[in-house]
Amino acid sequence: MVPVREPGAPGDAASHPRRRSVLKSALAVGLSACLPPALSACTGGDRPESLIVAGGEPGGFYLEFATLLAAALERHGLAQHARAVTTGGSLDNIAELRAGRAAFAVALADAANQEPGADAAGIAAVGKVYENYVHCVVRKDSGIREISGLAGRRVAVGQPGSGTSLTTPRLFEAAGLGTSAGAAAPPAGSAAVENLGLNDGIAALKAGAVDALFWSGGVPTAAIAAAQQEVALGLLDLSGLLPELRRRYGGIYDRVLIPEGSYPGVPAVWTVGAPNLLLCRRDLDNATVERTVQLLVHSAAELIPQSSLGVQFLSAESLINTAGVPLHPAAADAYRALHG
Repeated sequence: MVPVREPGAPGDAASHPRRRSVLKSALAVGLSACLPPALSACTGGDRPESLIVAGGEPGGFYLEFATLLAAALERHGLAQHARAVTTGGSLDNIAELRAGRAAFAVALADAANQEPGADAAGIAAVGKVYENYVHCVVRKDSGIREISGLAGRRVAVGQPGSGTSLTTPRLFEAAGLGTSAGAAAPPAGSAAVENLGLNDGIAALKAGAVDALFWSGGVPTAAIAAAQQEVALGLLDLSGLLPELRRRYGGIYDRVLIPEGSYPGVPAVWTVGAPNLLLCRRDLDNATVERTVQLLVHSAAELIPQSSLGVQFLSAESLINTAGVPLHPAAADAYRALHG
């Protein structure tokens, strides 16, 4: 139930969608052994009246996960009311936390790590909740087979405020490709880039207005799977960029596999992965943070979107691997109590 990483093989058992229910059941059983049979008792007087979870774009995993988390926070009595809100993604979510408009948010580790010290920015990690997979989606009839083939093409690189809009320029730099904003005929060795998010980018790809779409999300991403039913799509292998990415940015990024069958007719492909973190405000009360950790561990199966293959979520070992973003002190205490 962890990301398929190197070393690995496309035939790994976790790569088969038909085993999704088995994987989720095993996850629930395995993690529930880590905690007492129920969450810490909450009463109306010691729980927040309202909790906001900053999510992401419709059709993406951020908003799916945030919606499930908000429902679980309310169902298990961690708040009287909880709801997820639609945002542009990681950078917007961090801004929502810092402005005090959200208590929790989902964000890529590279976005969180660009802050001038998470503590100074007023944010902290609750845990690593799943792996993000960078998708470079092209039409199969485009003739594009590798990232160098994006030179001279039009590419959707994520809407402003998204984690994709941060990661994609790093990928272009690692590939030695230049970018030109909105240029009809970009200079040699460059791509014409447009700041389109998931849904607008897919619409442009289907219409032929762009030649490629970058998206950083879970596997499968529902909006991409739906688009695949209308137009034949392919994914580019981005894993060759990892040595340069790591040289520039450290060990945030991993080599991960998008399994065969994630999208109908698309073979397995290696790509770049980055940890996805559940963040909270640094001043969020200790009881709420501790109970949320218990929820992540004890009720993990409730937090996996139905579209997920079940291979990238919430393993007991990986929750504390927050890629250098400090844990909230109450979260650190909760994990210490679990692991000794």
